[in-house]
Amino acid sequence: MLRTHTNGELRLNHVGQEVTLCGWIQRIRDKGGMIWVDLRDRYGITQLMLEEGKSSAEALTLARSLGREYVVEAKGQVVERLAKNDKIATGDIEVKVSEIKVLNPAKLPPFLIEDETDGGEDLRMKYRYLDLRRTPIRESLRLRHTVAKEVRRYLDDADFIEVETPVLIKSTPEGARDFVVPSRMNPGEFYALPQSPQTFKQLLMVSGFDRYYQLVKCFRDEDLRADRQPEFTQIDCEMSFVEQEDILNMFEGLIRHLFLQVKGIDIGEVPRMTYAHAMKYYGSDKPDIRFDMHFVELKGEENDLTSGKDFQVFDAASHVIGICVKGASEYTRKQIDELTDFVRRPQIGAKGLIYVRHQADGLKSSVDKFYGESELHKWAMAFQSEPGDLMLILSGDGDKVRKQLNELRLEMGSRMGLRDPNNYKVHWVVDFPLLEYSEDENRWFAMHHPFTSPKPEDIELMKAGELGKVRANAYDLVVNGVEVGGGSIRIFQKELQSTMFEVLGFTEEEAKAQFGFLLDAFEYGAPPHGGLAFGFDRLCSLFGGSESIRDYIAFPKNNAGRDVMIDSPSPLAPAQLKELKIKADL
Repeated sequence: MLRTHTNGELRLNHVGQEVTLCGWIQRIRDKGGMIWVDLRDRYGITQLMLEEGKSSAEALTLARSLGREYVVEAKGQVVERLAKNDKIATGDIEVKVSEIKVLNPAKLPPFLIEDETDGGEDLRMKYRYLDLRRTPIRESLRLRHTVAKEVRRYLDDADFIEVETPVLIKSTPEGARDFVVPSRMNPGEFYALPQSPQTFKQLLMVSGFDRYYQLVKCFRDEDLRADRQPEFTQIDCEMSFVEQEDILNMFEGLIRHLFLQVKGIDIGEVPRMTYAHAMKYYGSDKPDIRFDMHFVELKGEENDLTSGKDFQVFDAASHVIGICVKGASEYTRKQIDELTDFVRRPQIGAKGLIYVRHQADGLKSSVDKFYGESELHKWAMAFQSEPGDLMLILSGDGDKVRKQLNELRLEMGSRMGLRDPNNYKVHWVVDFPLLEYSEDENRWFAMHHPFTSPKPEDIELMKAGELGKVRANAYDLVVNGVEVGGGSIRIFQKELQSTMFEVLGFTEEEAKAQFGFLLDAFEYGAPPHGGLAFGFDRLCSLFGGSESIRDYIAFPKNNAGRDVMIDSPSPLAPAQLKELKIKADL
């Protein structure tokens, strides 16, 4: 080894020892008679010290020629620092250099390799190998490593077996777009990269591997954002001879283990919430329950406290729904105008916003012209409002207005400081609809995927054609308003799986062509089974307190799905296209 210690290792108990360190130059401070050099590696920083009259002239001359990010080897004696630095682990010591050697010089980096850098995201992605030298990024990847290690520890202790599944598979029509790979040996035919190992893990259950898991790469050709990448990692799991409660208990145990081992946090009770409840009171199938602010209907299926006052905005709407923001009655007109502009944004699409201030001297609203004190008092009772609160109200069609109000609720949660990333609230959402209807395509789609089982008590509804009432035997795990995992009990009988394909519009021939291998497998003794997949990158970003998953992936893509460092994707050479029997029509 070129080095005797790392740059994060030396302490006061090493004083007097002769050591050899290697690393990158973080910074140099030349004070004439003294030179200090901060030497960095992935373990930390150690200060090197050279002094006129005590260090060799050769070492001093070389030290003055060094630049940022030079790779060097330094030999010397560990001494106690006079001016200690409590911001770094090695801050009690420094190394008095006797010899220094340049292992490799470096060009001036295009941005500062510091915790707080001057490099924008595009520049840092182009030089990602330099960005990875920064402590925050390095710590993010260390966190990812720790989470992976603890996942494997928990599942290994629970008798799961890690099994790799193929990366070159068959394209399927359901779900997101596939990435496809041409086959040179089978001209005109293509593999697909897996969106998940769904059918393979079910086949493993048929094979008798009753507890499977895999930290697996998945690929989806979809539009990107901060928490999406075209390639991502799942903690993919499946179990046999189980019911929904067994799955929830097993993987609630995993998430408890991870929070305790990685964050040192006991997450406490993990409540269950039905999909219907989540949509009615939060307008989202992944509600953030760090704060309450649930929806209150002033007009809808169960209530009507707005009609008969000739206010067309409410009269023309099927639903009038709002939230009560505790302690926000002093919001100014300017602040409320900002909120109105917020909900009118095209991404949200509300036409306007009604407010009611609950103040010590009474109720004041933007609709005082139509609703008097007695009507507003009824609203306040419905909201359980108290003096000091602010009621914010939207109107429109039920599902649409709930989605709009969800965005407003989250915005108010942020404004009121109720969404602390270090306050973790975990819960399950269960009883999703099995199917959703597309008006555009005039057919039913699987809300999760075609292999999700209906609730046993709802199978007769499915056979009777009451498809909108059928609930899925499915579940999602939500942390702070982010879906980190989801799964279902699977269909394991050929007859029910064939019925599901028929409901989804597959002909018998299409179902056999796409999934015949799975239907055939079900005829050879398939056990009842179910599973769950966690979004591993997303889980890591939550543990790290970040909204973006990119810093937890060593070499991520940008919003256009490009790796700007290696300039990928890129055109193929004409000879390659010819060999693959592909013609590019651009």
